[in-house]
Amino acid sequence: MKQSRLVSPRDVFAAVGDATRRRVLDLLMRGELPVRQIAAPFAMTRPAISQHLRILLRARLVEVRREGRDRYYRLHAKPLRQIHDWVGHYERFWRGKLTALGKFLDEQAKKET
Repeated sequence: MKQSRLVSPRDVFAAVGDATRRRVLDLLMRGELPVRQIAAPFAMTRPAISQHLRILLRARLVEVRREGRDRYYRLHAKPLRQIHDWVGHYERFWRGKLTALGKFLDEQAKKET
């Protein structure tokens, strides 16, 4: 099942904003799994997990295929690039702050010796 609409960054951010969905993505990093195996480690119903999977599917973070009565999900990580790029935009800020902190700590250490 493929969706043709484009994914907005908001969809991807909202999808990974939930801890359960992040854990589902972590499980799928190991490979394709049927819903029953995805649901097994969670203390929630299979329909609740299916709802999380629908959100991940809408954000195009997972792909699904049917085999008989089972649905198998696999990770489609490409949309995560949007998050990587957005966070990377702020990396310069943190790098600068950490450099300044390092200089400050070095100066403090020199004063103490």
